[in-house]
Order: sequence, then structure tokens, then C-alpha cells
Amino acid sequence: MRASAFAYDLPPELIAQEPAPERDAARLMVVGDALEHARIAELASFVPRGSLVVVNDTKVIRARIVGTKESGGKAEVFLVRRLADGTWQAMTKASKPMRPGTRVTSGPLVVTIEGREPNDGLFLVRLAATSGTLDEALAAGARMPLPPYIKRTPTEADEARYQTVFAKTDGAVAAPTAGLHLTEALLARLRDERGCEVDACTLHVGLGTFQPVTTEDLDDHAMHSEPFVVTPSLAASVARARERGAPVLAIGTTVVRALESAATEGGHVRACAEETRILIQPGYRFRVVDRLLTNFHLPESTLLALVSAFAGTERVLAAYRAAVAARYRFFSYGDAMLLSRAEAA
Repeated sequence: MRASAFAYDLPPELIAQEPAPERDAARLMVVGDALEHARIAELASFVPRGSLVVVNDTKVIRARIVGTKESGGKAEVFLVRRLADGTWQAMTKASKPMRPGTRVTSGPLVVTIEGREPNDGLFLVRLAATSGTLDEALAAGARMPLPPYIKRTPTEADEARYQTVFAKTDGAVAAPTAGLHLTEALLARLRDERGCEVDACTLHVGLGTFQPVTTEDLDDHAMHSEPFVVTPSLAASVARARERGAPVLAIGTTVVRALESAATEGGHVRACAEETRILIQPGYRFRVVDRLLTNFHLPESTLLALVSAFAGTERVLAAYRAAVAARYRFFSYGDAMLLSRAEAA
């Protein structure tokens, strides 16, 4: 399918630069036969009783390091993924290309360039601390990696707000943004008032989530890879939901990617720890997820293609046009929509 099928006009001022005053104060568009406009605080009233609610418990790491080379020049290192041997894949930016052996220092944190990946052009770097532990050095010498469309310097407030309340497993360089809206109180209401079961997967969101589609046809797009884990507990939770006929509500597209990647043809969800390159677009047959809470995504993106596959392209694009007209806020710090799976998307 052509990427241009997922184009829409977005005024730049609707790209949220700050989060809502409170997590659950963001607006919520409920997409059904008609559109309903609510707040995230009211989410529980739209969730069927007994649903299985699945969140992504990945934790955003301090991935952006702005420091000084031994020559005195400025340099930036963006951590992408930690490898098994303790090195990191990283992107770099400096006035001159950085060669193996180059060191970049930011406070107590030292980054040493060790080499370059042959296939994707990423650098291999090793981190060290001049004092204290490496975790302490990262906390002091690295910054929270806000998305490129947020045109400001990260603040202390972003340390909390660009992290979900259930984040626990380090590894993401971007937040699973639908989860940013949920509070402990809202999760408690889902459990206590709606009888929902809440469980978690882990999918470490990578920089590929911001990767633009540069091909005319989505089938030709080189989809990024992300590591994910579905625990035996979550696999059992999905099986119980299926047995009792309860819908599965995914909190964000990352949960959709993890669950659908772990599913067999018959819809059985396996416990697994794997990498996924799944590209979901209209025509895909969903095996697990019945409902989806998600933010508003970039035009012509793979994430908008996923949402369109889930709820129907015309329905989703009409909802996006309505969101623009109603001045909803878009992207990571923006508002959200709640969708049900279309019978035929």
C-alpha cells in the first residue's frame, strides 16, 4: 500500500511541545460509529468490564550525551542499543568524523568510540565512569532523549513525564507514549471498578519509531527491529481472557507489535524473548488485540498504517481530520484516541 494513503494536513502548532498539566488531563477521542470527546481520566468508563489491559513496561534511558572531545571540540552521542558485550550502538554528531579511540566526556561520563557497524552505519561505543558507578555517571552526564519534533531542551520535568508510571525495564530510547497518560489511580479504577486484569509486556522502543517512510510503497520500507519480551504470565493472561471472551486492550502500538509478533496463526500468544520487524498495514489479520489506546501519529508513518489496519483507514483518517479541526494535540506529548478493531480494515 502506498505511504501517501496515510497523509493528512497537520498545522505545526498542534504538535505538543509540553505534556498536559496532569497525565490523565489529556483529551481522549473515542472512535466508534460516532466520535465522542472525553478526557483520559474517563477512560475506565469506555473499557468493557473484565478486559485484559496490556501495558509496555520498558523504561526510557538517558540516551543523549552532549560532551567534549579531547581536542576541545563539542560532540554528541545518542545511545541506540546496549549489546551483550557491554558496548552500545550509537549515533554521533560532531564537526569532524569521530574515529576509533576518540573519547567524549560529559561530567563523570566518558564515551569511547570503538568502531563502526558495517551494515547500518552506527558506531560502537563503550561507556565508563570517572567517579561513582556507571549508572550515577549516566544520570549526571546524559539527558532524556525527547523526540526530534519537540523543539526544546529537556527539563527536569521530562525526567518524570517522559516515563510511564509502570516503567521498570531499562532499554528504550523513546517512550511508549500511550502509556504516558495512565496514572496509578486510573489503573486502580480499571482493576477495581471495571474488573480488568492488567499485565505487561516489554518492547524497547528504538529510534526507528521516528524513521520516515522514504519508499512509495510500504512493502518496500526497511522496517526497524525492536527487542520484546512476552512473559509466561502475560501469555497466560491472554489465554484466560480468550477463555472468558474478554477483549484485549493494548495500551499503545508497541503492545500491539509485541502481542501480534508473539501470536501463532491460531491466535495463541507464546511466551518469548525475540526481535520483531513486524510491519502492520491494511490487510493484516489481527490475532490478539481487540481495542487500542494510542496517540496521534505522524503522517505517512508505519504507526499510522498500523492504526489504520486496526480500525479502518477511512475511519481513522476521518478521525484525524476531526482531531485537527477540534485542535487536539498530536504526537508524543499529545492527546489520545481509543479504537475498536474493525471487522475488515
